[in-house]
Amino acid sequence: MNESMIIRTDAKSNSDYSLQLNRWFLKPIGAWPYFSTTSTLEKVISVSLIIFCYVVILFSIIPCVAHLIFEDDSFYRKVRVFGPLGHWFIGGINYTNLLFRSKNISDCVEHIETDWQIVTKEKQQQVMLKHAKFGRYVSAICAIFVHSGIMSYCIVSASSTQIIKVGNETRTMRSLPLGVYNRMIPVDTSPANEIVLVMQFLSAFIADSSGIGFYTLASVLAAHACGQLSVLTICISDYVNEAGNRKEDTSFRKIGTIVEHHLRTLDFIARIEEVMSWVCMTELFRCVLAICMVGYYIVTEWSDHDVRSLTSYFIIFASVTFNTFLLCYIGELLTEQCMKVGEIVYMTNWYILPKKRILELILIIARSSVVIEITAGKLIHMSIHTFGDVMRLAFAYLNILCQMT
Repeated sequence: MNESMIIRTDAKSNSDYSLQLNRWFLKPIGAWPYFSTTSTLEKVISVSLIIFCYVVILFSIIPCVAHLIFEDDSFYRKVRVFGPLGHWFIGGINYTNLLFRSKNISDCVEHIETDWQIVTKEKQQQVMLKHAKFGRYVSAICAIFVHSGIMSYCIVSASSTQIIKVGNETRTMRSLPLGVYNRMIPVDTSPANEIVLVMQFLSAFIADSSGIGFYTLASVLAAHACGQLSVLTICISDYVNEAGNRKEDTSFRKIGTIVEHHLRTLDFIARIEEVMSWVCMTELFRCVLAICMVGYYIVTEWSDHDVRSLTSYFIIFASVTFNTFLLCYIGELLTEQCMKVGEIVYMTNWYILPKKRILELILIIARSSVVIEITAGKLIHMSIHTFGDVMRLAFAYLNILCQMT
């Protein structure tokens, strides 16, 4: 009893530990969901941040769309604008998805907090902490990859200058990460050039943060689900080893607890699928677009030997590839872990149990065979095989684009 009380005392700090990075990434853009403990002031600040983020994103996207439509540029210059614009646009879609999925995210967060409260054994707590630590490490790596990729591109773009002649006057202006429609914003004048540059840096940060928010959510939620499945396997092993020495009613309650835990974990995985389904679809599309565009920039600018630009392109390529692989790996990992529960049951010493107890274990095996898959738009199963298909598709489009030009 003392051990159980100590573990429950640490439940709040442990749940905060597992969800800490998610709050850090989502609160600055107003996307952290509301709870019953959220104050009115926090809600007002969140709404203000949401309005500000949309204004900043649209400030960068709308002039660039006008630039593509109305400016008489070459095909190469339009492709140069379309690549970064696609990232900003998909970032805005992900940000909107975060807001629309706020209720589902809050349900998942409350589910995690409840799981930390109901754990009663130190061995189970240590397993959950191990998976929570793994989720935090993966989240931090994702954030570093995403921010380093796009921000390096913005910094390289801003560090280069261009000379503009207006009448008899010669002006030196910094290049912008996104080409803008000059008739809407006079970027060849100061301080308009500096203001637009700052706004585009802010919009890049917001677009990146929305993607990071989903990557970190996927990492933490998947790690927690794997932790719960590991706890379940511990409970099953303990049940099989102790069932012979227990009374009939006590044994029945034990298997009932295991079944409830199993169904609760599967329900949590179904919530993860609901949160991540359409985001996975947009991320697969982002991967195809980004690899195609970045590959095209590398091929066309390789002869210029611009080390800074090429370095930023390779960082973006590595970032997009890693994060897409992560989403696909998470989908396959959860599928394997769900099926592994049935394998663990079979690998225990079930043969020492009475026939009635064996029949109860068969029900767990049968339920484990019906897995819940993480999908992209309810159409594509997220797996390593899917990642390979996406990469092949991206390079196929890159080849077509190079052949066209």
